[in-house]
Amino acid sequence: MERTLDTVPVSEWGFFDESIPPIVIAGPCSAESELQMMMTAKGLHDFGIHVFRAGIWKPRTHPGSFEGAGVQGLKWLQKVKREYGMKICTEVASQKHVYECMKYGVDMVWIGARTTANPFLVQEIAEALQDTDIPVLVKNPVNPDLDLWVGALERLNRAGIRKLGVIHRGFSTTQKIPYRNLPGWQIAVELRTRYPEIPFFADPSHMGGSRKYLKELSQRAMDLGLDGLMIESHCDPSCALSDAAQQLVPADLKTLLESLVVRQKQTNDKEYNENIEQLRARIDVIDENLLMSLASRMEVSRKIGEFKKAHNIAIVQAARWEDILSDMIAKGRVYGLPEGFVTAVFNAIHDASVAEQNQILERE
Repeated sequence: MERTLDTVPVSEWGFFDESIPPIVIAGPCSAESELQMMMTAKGLHDFGIHVFRAGIWKPRTHPGSFEGAGVQGLKWLQKVKREYGMKICTEVASQKHVYECMKYGVDMVWIGARTTANPFLVQEIAEALQDTDIPVLVKNPVNPDLDLWVGALERLNRAGIRKLGVIHRGFSTTQKIPYRNLPGWQIAVELRTRYPEIPFFADPSHMGGSRKYLKELSQRAMDLGLDGLMIESHCDPSCALSDAAQQLVPADLKTLLESLVVRQKQTNDKEYNENIEQLRARIDVIDENLLMSLASRMEVSRKIGEFKKAHNIAIVQAARWEDILSDMIAKGRVYGLPEGFVTAVFNAIHDASVAEQNQILERE
């Protein structure tokens, strides 16, 4: 059953100027000093950034690392709000964090990837925020678990929090990739498809882990039709106490934002609309043919399962499957299909076939 969320449109939050996309949240990874906060805020405010972010409590892997300025940093955030009129936001990971933010007039909070992965903490935060009207953004969990991400949104929504948004910052991985986190855009697209009404930000800073990837990841987010960016900016990244390599000085952030090509979500252009509908109709026919082919394949797989059962043969034939997959990857190259795509599709088909044959084996 498809679940729905009762949310308030971002246009009613009073935070962003949606007439000049993308909508942007910017500021340092960590609040480090009053001077650093004020200098960074001024640089961002001067070219039109209205929402300022800074980490107050930093969840670090090893003790002894800089773990944030704590409540003192909230005073600096408060000063940014007072002197520049910017909305201020920070990450919360506990009920205590929420209460401290409320004391200092924080306008918006976000839940980090590690916290999203813990339903107990999300529930605690939801209950602490229950009687407030501030927006809450939810980062994806550290692992690519879409249901866990959705579950966090549902917990907050059930607590009466209607100003909800999400932040896609990529996923932890053991793969060798150029980025800090695996982008996993397909999961972001799936969530966007399920809940097109909630504002969707990308966090290219944490996804890339390096300034050199910020442009390409930000542009990819725009190409996919995401609403905005949460991006890290520091008045002097070389002195940053956390994530120095992924932060931009405000002037460079301005240049990056001006270089982005923001895609329209829809158009009244008659030629485009007529052609796109024709192409989509072709896709619909192809998809139906794919389903018919998959159904035929599954029927054959069931017959194989019955035959294996009758002759007491193990369901999984690992060597044969490796040969099939290698063959499909090679044939896929001929058709211009990426290896990762072919592997994912055929592994999913194989898993479904094995499950079907398992059911046959378990039947008396």
